[in-house]
Amino acid sequence: MSNCVKGSGVESSFCGAVNEKKNMMNSELNKNNHLPIVIIGAGPVGLAAAAHLADKQQDFIVLESGSRVGHNILEWAHVRLFSPWQYNIDKIARKLLKESGWMEPQAEELPTGKELVENYLEPLASLPQIKKNLQLNAKVLSVSKKSLDKMKNSGREQSSFVIYVEQQGVTGRIEAKAVIDATGTWAQPNPVNADNIWTAEERELEDRIFYGIPDVSGKQRKRYIGKKVAVIGGGHSAINTILELSTLGENVEIYWVMRKPNVENMYGGKEKDALKARGELGIRIHQLVESGKVKVYTPFMINQLARKSNGIELRGEYFGEEFAISEIDEIITNTGSRPDFSFLSEIRLSVDSSTESVEALSPLIDPNLHSCGTVRPHGEAILRQPEKNFYIVGMKSYGRAPTFLMATGYEQVRSISSYLIGDIEASKKVELELPETGVCSVNIISQQSCCN
Repeated sequence: MSNCVKGSGVESSFCGAVNEKKNMMNSELNKNNHLPIVIIGAGPVGLAAAAHLADKQQDFIVLESGSRVGHNILEWAHVRLFSPWQYNIDKIARKLLKESGWMEPQAEELPTGKELVENYLEPLASLPQIKKNLQLNAKVLSVSKKSLDKMKNSGREQSSFVIYVEQQGVTGRIEAKAVIDATGTWAQPNPVNADNIWTAEERELEDRIFYGIPDVSGKQRKRYIGKKVAVIGGGHSAINTILELSTLGENVEIYWVMRKPNVENMYGGKEKDALKARGELGIRIHQLVESGKVKVYTPFMINQLARKSNGIELRGEYFGEEFAISEIDEIITNTGSRPDFSFLSEIRLSVDSSTESVEALSPLIDPNLHSCGTVRPHGEAILRQPEKNFYIVGMKSYGRAPTFLMATGYEQVRSISSYLIGDIEASKKVELELPETGVCSVNIISQQSCCN
């Protein structure tokens, strides 16, 4: 039909009807062009999306639930990233910042979360072309299609998005022609429970459980002095938490609880490791365990917590047998996080049932098969949702997979922004520059690190 050529009689009438219908559809599709693109989340990837749209002179609005950009990052402000500045700055953001006279940090230095926010995200958000479009303390309650529920098909692609936003106790409504969800997963930690189920008992113990990486050497030092602390998790965040706790010396008793078959798997290549810092991390945690300063329980599958008069009791299975660790004062859990889809219940999504990532992305990032450095470049086509012009990007696009890198997110939003302005060829040319060894395995000794 797209190649319809007018003839005479019936053919002429048919072609006229086809062309009229096409013109009506194009008119409907273009009626939303005056609306902005809404970006949800003002972290590194959300602000990179804003930079790309600003550079392309596209109208946009950035909605951030926190009082500052990088709100979630500031919760781990003391943590040092394992990827250097050269992989943490979006190319277009760098260009816009340099045009404003910004001094770029040294490429090989490893920033803390605080430095990432103060030396990069806040200067980026302060650029006039971004600042005027940024709304802080703006919590997104829901995203929908205008005047349509999830079941309605008629006119769905031509309908604008409607975002309900709460600010200062008042609910507002924003229309958009496209939506980019860059909310991440940090605010949705996984539970201590090995079955990944939240229990009332765990909720009741929230005053004794820290989800994430506490500032053991700083403002939370007093919380752990003289305490018996259980660290739950088998990743680099857990290792660095343990190393920080160990700096408190005899004033803390450390219990390391993992689900892995054995602790030796956590030591890595040590002296033989191609990455020196990663090797040193393995050496140090190995020495700490061998010294007896850390009591290791693995594989220990926690299935219940209980508050007792003498502390917390961790119950579960240890080597397949019922077991309990008692008299624990504090728990620090580093068991990963998960995406929040609750405000997207009226949006048609394609989400993988296991990773909870964007469905088409799942085979590329499955942590059973891939590390950060082996994920292939991907852009708009992979991230496309059944709901046209709605995208999940950044860490949230990876779902529960822990292998996301900021550089990956920057390429995602570069491709998507190109597509949204109609530059289809640019959106298809996806490239990603990462170190050959993959930066996701690098950790810095004496300075905490985490996957960004």
